Amino acid sequence: MTELIVPRRFRGPASSGNGGWTAGALAGTLDHDCPEDHASAWPTIRVTLRQPPPLDTRLRVEDGVASDGDEVVATAEVVGDELEAVTEVDPATAAAARTSYAGLTTHPFPGCFACGPEREQDDGLRIFPGRVEDDPEGRVRVASTWTPHQSHAEDWHAYVDDHLRASLPVTWAALDCVGGWAGDLTERPMVLGRITARVDTLPVVGEPHVVVGAALGGEGRKTYTAATLYDADGRVVALAEHVWVGVDPVAFNQLRA
Repeated sequence: MTELIVPRRFRGPASSGNGGWTAGALAGTLDHDCPEDHASAWPTIRVTLRQPPPLDTRLRVEDGVASDGDEVVATAEVVGDELEAVTEVDPATAAAARTSYAGLTTHPFPGCFACGPEREQDDGLRIFPGRVEDDPEGRVRVASTWTPHQSHAEDWHAYVDDHLRASLPVTWAALDCVGGWAGDLTERPMVLGRITARVDTLPVVGEPHVVVGAALGGEGRKTYTAATLYDADGRVVALAEHVWVGVDPVAFNQLRA
């Protein structure tokens, strides 16, 4: 048994944790085989968020289950799913797309660690996905550039090879909101309910990356999306699929306040 704390810095809505960061932190508690440098070979892991992750609270973690008292907050498990990469977007197109990011004018959670415009460069990720050309299957895509900052490697002592790299929770956070914006968070406010991700290598701090999201459909209150993080050479760094749940952002921002 161990503990997990979601510091306020890593919030999504005003009073609860960013879903991607929380999921990545929980994923990191699972046993798995990986090289000594800890920079690669993470298996595919599915995390289900059952409650808004509380901030600055000690969560009890046992066998991939994070609990706040008797309440299960999230569960994590290694799965055998084969994830499909979202079709790559070139860096120039992704950089141009940032200027059309809808969250710059209307955002349900403007302080979000991953995509909030209120966060500074040395604090949040400032991933601002704008609309790009649909993928070959005709699915909506969004894309943004992202260069990991040194402050995104808060556990760098555990993830060092020849390069300083972003942490595992930050890598999962980078895969999070880009999916939501592919599902159109402006027209349909929602929060992450489930994320299944595979991290092939941790992103290098200071190196430009491109993150791409795609809409995969929806059913009732649920929206399905995918995301892929590419490095400067066009190699897949990490990829994910998401299930989002529609919410009232005003009410959700007040939860756990």
